[in-house]
Amino acid sequence: MLKKLFIFTIPGFLVLSCTLDTTETYEDLIYIENGLPDIPQNNSEEIFESQALQISQWIDNMQLSNGLLTSSEKTDYVSLYDNSLAALAFMAEGEIEKAEGVFDYFNERIDSEFAQNNGGFYQLRNSDGSNGRRTWMGDNAWLLIALNNYHQITGNDKYNELTVLLENWIRSLQDEDGGLWGGFNEDGTQIHKITEGIIMAFNAVKGYDDFHKGILNYLKQERWNITDGLLVAWPENETHYYAMDLHSLGYLIFENFPEDVLFKADRYKNTQVASFNGELITGYCFDEDKDVIWLEGTAQMALAFKEANMANEANEFLGQLQKAQMNNSAQENLLGIPYVTNAGTCYGSSLLWEDAPSTPAISSSIWYLFNMISFNPLDIGKQKNIPNEDKFWNL
Repeated sequence: MLKKLFIFTIPGFLVLSCTLDTTETYEDLIYIENGLPDIPQNNSEEIFESQALQISQWIDNMQLSNGLLTSSEKTDYVSLYDNSLAALAFMAEGEIEKAEGVFDYFNERIDSEFAQNNGGFYQLRNSDGSNGRRTWMGDNAWLLIALNNYHQITGNDKYNELTVLLENWIRSLQDEDGGLWGGFNEDGTQIHKITEGIIMAFNAVKGYDDFHKGILNYLKQERWNITDGLLVAWPENETHYYAMDLHSLGYLIFENFPEDVLFKADRYKNTQVASFNGELITGYCFDEDKDVIWLEGTAQMALAFKEANMANEANEFLGQLQKAQMNNSAQENLLGIPYVTNAGTCYGSSLLWEDAPSTPAISSSIWYLFNMISFNPLDIGKQKNIPNEDKFWNL
């Protein structure tokens, strides 16, 4: 069996541990009752190690026979983004074969899906591959990021064709102004330009050339508020002008991005009572309505603080995320982290799906795990040697 290597960076400790491996719609999510782990007050290295292993093993057990993972337990909902994250997590832990299980699924559908869609894989599908919905560029960029990591980690060229096809499709979405269209809806209409997807594509397409230069020029002209020094999510909407993940992801993607963007994320910071355990948890909302704690986004912020060498800030939010761990009823003694702490809205005014605060989620659990094993999935694509004159954030 494969072995997992965990490297923890807890203040005052460097812990290495090996253990044997154990093996936009959300209507189909099924509510399950979750118990709660006993969270010790003494956050020793043994506690962190044990909890990270429990989360990792829960993620392992979510993989289906076809290689895919559903986004939470007891659901038939599959996300390209979540599966790209899972492949990254598997690779970070040395489970290359499990990562290849994800990649093989998409590699085998180059002709039947990618080519039939004029490029791009479906953002959403059922666990058996049916009912595919829209090809969103941002999620395909995450798949390319995962493949880039695979080639870097293994030196294997097994998925070179898939990698080239994804890169060429993403490049083809660039408009004359340098921005990228967001992909295509089921009816063939083009998805508008989305800041998050554009910066993910910037990271996913390796190197630095006119494609990247065009993106930076577009962001400078259309999606950068020079007064606040922040990326803009929705220029036409005053209420949802900014989005929290552009702070964390922007810092993780762009070279020498200003560290103060992380502190400016305080505009989304709030405290909520977690509906699944009654704990007071502090973290970040999707936007400035501050009606929920977005646990995935909070874990992204923790990793950004770690990358900025701000250990106190990172550990503050990792402690909050630790309070959000929940036992999973169908997998005894394993842990996961739900998507949010309580009912509310996602980015914008749309309500979250009913069970978002009640079941462990792949995305939140994996971003927390990235923190625990000190793995930044965006690091490979960050090394671009951007010319100083193109770094609009420093001008």
